[in-house]
Amino acid sequence: MNAPRKNGLTTGWTIGKWQHAYRHQGMLPEQAFNDIDDVMAQADTAWITRTNSVNLREQLRALKQRRAAVNDDLTQLPLYGVPFAIKDNIDAAGWPTTAACPEFLYEAQENAVVVDRLVAAGAILIGKTNLDQFACGLVGTRSPYGEVPNTFDARYVSGGSSSGSASVVARGLVAFSLGTDTAGSGRVPAGFNNIVGLKPTKGWLSTRGVVPACRSLDCVSVFALTVDDARLVSDIAGGYDARDPYSRKPPQISADTADANDLDARNPALGALRLAIPDTLTFYGDVASEQSFERALLAFKAQGAEIVPIDYAPFAELAALLYAGPWVAERFHAIAQLLSTRPEVVDPTVRAIVERAGQYSAVDTFDAEYRRMTLTRVLQDALAPYDALLVPTSPTIYTREAMREDPIARNSHFGTYTNFTNLADMCALALPEGMRSDGLPSGITLIAPAWRDAHLARIGRTWQALRALRLGATGLPFETAVAPERPLPPGAAARSDGTHDVARSDAENASSQATIRVAVVGAHLSGMPLNHQLTGRQARFVETTRTAPHYRLYALADTTPPKPGLVRGDPDGHEGAAIEVELWDVPAPEFGSFVQEVASPLGIGTLLLQDGREVKGFICEPIALHQAREITAHGGWRNFLARTRSASSDAIA
Repeated sequence: MNAPRKNGLTTGWTIGKWQHAYRHQGMLPEQAFNDIDDVMAQADTAWITRTNSVNLREQLRALKQRRAAVNDDLTQLPLYGVPFAIKDNIDAAGWPTTAACPEFLYEAQENAVVVDRLVAAGAILIGKTNLDQFACGLVGTRSPYGEVPNTFDARYVSGGSSSGSASVVARGLVAFSLGTDTAGSGRVPAGFNNIVGLKPTKGWLSTRGVVPACRSLDCVSVFALTVDDARLVSDIAGGYDARDPYSRKPPQISADTADANDLDARNPALGALRLAIPDTLTFYGDVASEQSFERALLAFKAQGAEIVPIDYAPFAELAALLYAGPWVAERFHAIAQLLSTRPEVVDPTVRAIVERAGQYSAVDTFDAEYRRMTLTRVLQDALAPYDALLVPTSPTIYTREAMREDPIARNSHFGTYTNFTNLADMCALALPEGMRSDGLPSGITLIAPAWRDAHLARIGRTWQALRALRLGATGLPFETAVAPERPLPPGAAARSDGTHDVARSDAENASSQATIRVAVVGAHLSGMPLNHQLTGRQARFVETTRTAPHYRLYALADTTPPKPGLVRGDPDGHEGAAIEVELWDVPAPEFGSFVQEVASPLGIGTLLLQDGREVKGFICEPIALHQAREITAHGGWRNFLARTRSASSDAIA
């Protein structure tokens, strides 16, 4: 493992490497951050405000206190001494917040909730990063602090609005950074700079302490070199915030953080995936981008994944509503006072966009909201049978000069596959795909309904390991990344204000560790449409096995998503066969809510396995079998689906 550079910071270390250096090599933060003034003095438009030796000394003093409070147990400080950056529309106590407008500047009196949680876990704030002013843009060129260039070719845009946050991660200056994502600002810069961009489910990461863009849609996003790192950061930063009216808990889950330990679960084989893609793909004449996305599709198909084109028209219609509809009034609302007193200090392109708010009436707003809800239902139903929607992160990329020639239209091109996501209440994960034929990075994005973040992370981790691309713009091979060690569930880090993560009693811990083993046979199998009902409750995969040879399996009629029915024997008394099932351990406190989601004609009963064990599992009411198709001979739901798809493909051919 590389030693820290003499001039201050290591380059390209993932969180796991930082953890290893502190926990197993005896490195101290004072050594890692020596000569910080020299490092931070280098000209770099990615930064707006940077730390210095005085600020750093105070952070290190506080870090020593946190270490002492946990008796030097660094497993309780998962981000101990790890450098990070935040977009300069996110507050950090004692730091100025500008939102890339000097006249808007104020000094934050307290940390944003997400920053507070990361600092409480031991992270060191290195600086605040540049952005498209007031987070309005996907380009990285709309800032009086300078344009942020692409990390691979400075002639091209970096993407925005979280331009600086993506740049400093891509170059390995920090292990991770925070951005925001309203229309794609946490994904487009990731795609343009060869890194991971995690856009969580809206409301999972608190936006208290974040300058709003569109408050009802805003998300705090995470940039990192690996999916593992991005997911760990989101788990630490996320959780319900009672003082944020837009914060929310995952359905049926009472814990502060959804899927807190999901990265320990089994990764899905890409061959088990069913991915939707747009039936019509737009690249605005960018052949290199089109070729890169086709390469990604071929890579998934080579692993056995099923790729299914679906109607993209409703997705595109919803995306258009974000800027061609009344939501622009939210952007106006966020800076209304500045626009009324000093409109000249607002970037001309930003001002031209937000001043469109005056075109819309209250009736227009409700009409748009009704249409949004209708389209959201259409989109959610369209994606129900699939693991995710797979899209290019951006259909194209432009030079900074070309962007200046037509800033609004070309910016809108970047949002082709991103703008609808928050309007439709979906989560997303942007992943590196590889290098285009012109040497620029290309990216893909996985999108799924809310609270499927864990499932996207598992797919993303498997994809990233398969592709094994170099990390960001560091030049370091993927193999140098070290997966982070995750904190132990009972010992969540204390918040700096002392109000979060109250220690649980021994009885509560014992209850949370108790599990009920459940056998699943159909749509709840790993990689299947309803598997998130298990992973969303922190259920753990145990094994694949078979029932005793006394069961029969049926494909039920008129179920969405398609489901099988499992019965012991059949109405005619036939003995049956051994059917493949997966065993999952469901946390006991979550079992009741899981059962409540099981819809008739299915239920939970007791199954006998081939080795004599009895477990809870899915059973079916016999009345539903009258219109069902028996598929016992296939030996399991996954085999039935695979052979059905193969037969359909042969018929088409």
